[in-house]
This record gives sequence, C-alpha cells and structure tokens, in this order.
Amino acid sequence: MCAIAAIYNYHYAAPEVNRKELCAIRDHMSARGPDGKGAWFSKNGKIGLAHQRLSIIDINERAAQPMSSTDGQCVISFNGEIYNYKALRQQLESQGIQFRTQSDTEVLLHLYKQKGVAMLSELRGMFAFALWDAKKNKLLLARDPYGIKPLYYADDGWTVRVASQVKALLAGGKISSSIEPAGITGFLLFGSVPEPYTIYQQIRAVPAGSFIWVDEIGTHTPEHYFSLAKVFCQAIENPQAFNQEAASEALLDSVSHHLVADVPVGAFLSSGVDSGALVALMKDAGQKDIQTVTLAFEEFQQQHRNEAPLAAEIAKRYDTQHTTRIVTEAEFVAELPKILAAMDQPSIDGINTWFVSKAAKELGLKVAVSGLGGDELFGGYPAFFDIPRWVKQLSMPAKIPFIGDIIQKLSTTFITPYSSLSPKMAGMT
Repeated sequence: MCAIAAIYNYHYAAPEVNRKELCAIRDHMSARGPDGKGAWFSKNGKIGLAHQRLSIIDINERAAQPMSSTDGQCVISFNGEIYNYKALRQQLESQGIQFRTQSDTEVLLHLYKQKGVAMLSELRGMFAFALWDAKKNKLLLARDPYGIKPLYYADDGWTVRVASQVKALLAGGKISSSIEPAGITGFLLFGSVPEPYTIYQQIRAVPAGSFIWVDEIGTHTPEHYFSLAKVFCQAIENPQAFNQEAASEALLDSVSHHLVADVPVGAFLSSGVDSGALVALMKDAGQKDIQTVTLAFEEFQQQHRNEAPLAAEIAKRYDTQHTTRIVTEAEFVAELPKILAAMDQPSIDGINTWFVSKAAKELGLKVAVSGLGGDELFGGYPAFFDIPRWVKQLSMPAKIPFIGDIIQKLSTTFITPYSSLSPKMAGMT
C-alpha cells in the first residue's frame, strides 16, 4: 500500500503548483508508505507528482517514486502491484528495451510509451496511478478493474488535485468540505459511500476499471476499459456449467500471482472457508514458512464466536507460523479514536481489519492475503439467493398497471416507521 498525489494547474492563467500544498497532501498519507517519499515538478511548474512508498517489489532506492522514463517524457506515481510484470518485462526486453530497475513501476512506464492507454487491458493486478505525458501535455489517471486501490480527484475549473485518500485532498487546504448528500445517503442506506461519490461535493472517485485524461481543457469524462457488469451479462447470455477442476486451477493461479513480492507474504486466518482455502492454496503454490495471524477478542474466548481454536487447527494442518492476537476491551477503547481518524470515509466495516493489520505489522509483515471478497465472488451471502428469487416471484405482479405506485405508497406507510431498526429498510421504499 503506497500513496500517490498530484496537482495539475491546467488553466492557462493558473499559477505554478503550490509545492507546500502537494507535500501536505502527500504527507497526510505517510502511514500508507513509511519506506520513503518523493516529489517531482515539471520545468514550467504547472504539474507536480508526489509519492509515499511501501516497498514490496525491488525495495532498492533506485525504484523510488515518482519515477521518470529515461527520456523524461513520462513521470508516474503508482500505488499497487502488477502481478504479471515479469512476463510484461520479458516482452519489452525482447524488443530491445532496457531497464534500470527490477520494479513493476518501470514496466508501466515502458508499456505506456509503447501502447498508451491500451496497456491497461494487459495489466493483471491492483493499481491506481497518475502518469504525466509531457509530449501530449496530459495527465492520465487510471484504476484497476475492481477498484481495489483507491483514487480520488477534485477539479475546481483551474486545477485538478489527485490523491489516494479523500482526507488527504482536504489536508491540502484548497478543497471545500461541503457535504455531498448522495454520499451521506448512500452510507446510511448501504453502510459505505457509493462511488463515484464521496462525502464531499467537490471530490469524486475515479471509477473502477476506468481512466481519465486531464489536459488544458480540464478533466474529461471517465472512460471504461473494463466493466464487471458486462462480464456478468456475458456470463448470463452464455452460461457454462461449473467446472471444479478449472475453478481450482484458476484459484491456484490467482494465489500464486499474489505471492509475487520481494518481502514475506503472510495471511489473515479466520475460522472461515475463505481464509483457510487461501492458506491451503499458498501451500500448494509452494510458499514456505507462511506466517498466519488470527484475531481474537478477550470477551469471546469462551464463546462459539471465538474463531481462534479452529483457526489454530487450520494453521497446524498447513504447518504455518501462527499467531493469535487477542484484543482486550481496554485496547479496543484506546484504539477507537485512531481507527476513526484513519478511516478515510465512513464505513460500518473495517475495525477487524485494523486490528489484524496492526498484528501483522507487529510481526514485521508488509503484505498479507485475506479472504475478504470470497462471499461476494462465490455467492456466500443469503442475499445472493434471496434477491433473484424475489425478482422471479414478483415478475408477474410487476406487469400489472400501477401496481408499482401502489406498493411504493404502502411500503412507505408500513416500512418507514421501522427504518430506525435498520437503515437498509429505507431502501425498500
């Protein structure tokens, strides 16, 4: 996890970039990248890029960012990891391109110079970056297909400001803190802020699987290079029978790529199927000396909600270096202000992740795989079955004229009084 920042004063009458502002934005995100920091400014002072580094691939100082191409045409500030960077590098080297580092960042620079935004479809990984192209006089903002890595921007008509965190943009002191109603409403309904909105009117998220150009005219409309919705539609139109062997191969391939690093890769281990399967796949992929971390809460130790005993059995089965991190009530209370301060936008989730990440840091781990997302990918939540069933059952009544208006009025009358029990009930109206 690194942090990127950029300021582009694109308007012809705009002054040079305020260097203190850019550094303030960058330094606000120092926790994301404790291994180093840097900044770069163009000769005319209109564009500046900054970076906080967490070194995972090529931890040498030569791979520091922002990184410039050899000829100085392109400069990039990059957060994430490109899992297939070695294969991409070999392709580029076969064409005579020479590298100065062993980093995936430099691969991005060379690949962009060769293919432009078309390179995005070739990247396998999680990423967000800001890339300045001096030849085109344009700034490119891009985000990975699933939006794993965050990227936010604010355009006031003169200047576009970019950062990995919403709060970092506010820390620069030039962004309005006026609240965005759509962001707040989305949070209250669903427990998280729906993108591209944030909780601030002036700040937007670069959509997942998209890129944005910024030039002398300003910020252009986001363009999709990948659409998850399209993938689902294609799967519905061309259904295929589930193939367990193919799924196993795909999972093993995915986990193997996630282990690409120049530092140890650990695992967050709960008692669930997701994280247990990941540890097994790490072992199958040839990973040795796996460090696993389980989070346990003091008051749950004698209850069925305590995941530690079963997690310990899984760790023993796969012979991992296992640590059970117990969180006490006192520690929870003491850490809560830090958690809320570090939370970039409001979310009902994340406290467990904070504590297990804290435990990983105590063990010296920089990278850990986790089972988050497994239920979404394989339909583990009841809603994945309930909603399609409701749609099917209500398909015939939905064809009756005016039935929708009638149901909405009735639901508003009977559901709204109980919405305080669960904010999501308001969404039913």
